[in-house]
Amino acid sequence: MDNIAGTKSSLTWAVHLSVVALVALWLFPTVGLLVSSFRTSDQIATSGWWKAMFPSEQNLTLRANAPETQNEVDGLYVIEGNLFEEGKDAVISVWGISSREIDSFTAGDTADLRRGGTVTVQADGSYRMQNPVPFEGNRGARIFVTATTPPEFTLDNYRTVLISGDATDNLSKAFFNTLTVTIPATVIPILIAAFAAYALAWMDFPGRALLIAFVVALLVVPLQLALIPLLRLHLGIGIGKGYIGVWLAHTGFGLPLAIYLLRNYMVGLPRDIIENARVDGATEFQIFTKIILPLSFPALASFAIFQFLWTWNDLLVSLVFLIDATGETTVMTKQIVELLGTRGGNWEILATSAFVSISVPLLVFFAMQKYLVRGLLAGSVK
Repeated sequence: MDNIAGTKSSLTWAVHLSVVALVALWLFPTVGLLVSSFRTSDQIATSGWWKAMFPSEQNLTLRANAPETQNEVDGLYVIEGNLFEEGKDAVISVWGISSREIDSFTAGDTADLRRGGTVTVQADGSYRMQNPVPFEGNRGARIFVTATTPPEFTLDNYRTVLISGDATDNLSKAFFNTLTVTIPATVIPILIAAFAAYALAWMDFPGRALLIAFVVALLVVPLQLALIPLLRLHLGIGIGKGYIGVWLAHTGFGLPLAIYLLRNYMVGLPRDIIENARVDGATEFQIFTKIILPLSFPALASFAIFQFLWTWNDLLVSLVFLIDATGETTVMTKQIVELLGTRGGNWEILATSAFVSISVPLLVFFAMQKYLVRGLLAGSVK
């Protein structure tokens, strides 16, 4: 009697645990990207994002002031200053004057410089270099320290990625290119699929059942099989290297699911509404625009979410149909792949670029999530 409708299943706890696990698997990387995008490269290299709110110990390479800042005091040439930037509250534990021996001295010790003179480094980063003869050279001496630094967050990564970066780092153009691809590639299949779904759901014509079966069959066709033939067709008619080609490609690949999803929703709408409209003299177009479309908004929104996410995160179709060596039509996914090659060690730039890339899909999903389940489940039960 455990399977009687209305009784609570004994596996409810397993469902809850699975949901919590799935949420955690999705949430942790996203939060990690967000936190890392505000951290400096040194902090990312020394500690994980989950330690961002706590002080961290870092090995830093700092430089004293240049010899031109020296002053003569009591017969000695002195250079004084602080190794840290103003306002940075760090504490030095050990330090050294060689990259091979960065822990030779503790805070407050004095070391002999290789080019003459001595240097004393305090725990707060203040130092004093003195020499009986003038210091020479154009740059200050390098000092290697191990310091405990407080949590530090910065907006410099976003300035680099969105405003001031070079052609490789700056994602602003790629961001607008991606919008140029995604918005039409989402709207066009919805417009076409809505008309087709209404016809397959409420209009009687010969071959309707075969068309429905054909649409379902297209759902299982791998996208990769059609790429090269479709590219040859586009090149033959002159649209294979621009936005029109990629719009049509995304439209063709998204139409089967769009028609299937919308048709299942529309066929579940009350027949009496449509029959009464026909009796009142409404045309098919009026029924479609005044009755069907408003009632089908949850299904339209759910497909819009799917199509937007797929086209925004797409790399393969863009690589095939947006052939441009100048970078004028480069989308964000391709730009991030290029960053992996040129900026593979700059994790702060990669994390910021990745979060900028996922921020728009997140906004779209959370803004329209209430329609997602309603649209997907529509037509599943009678």
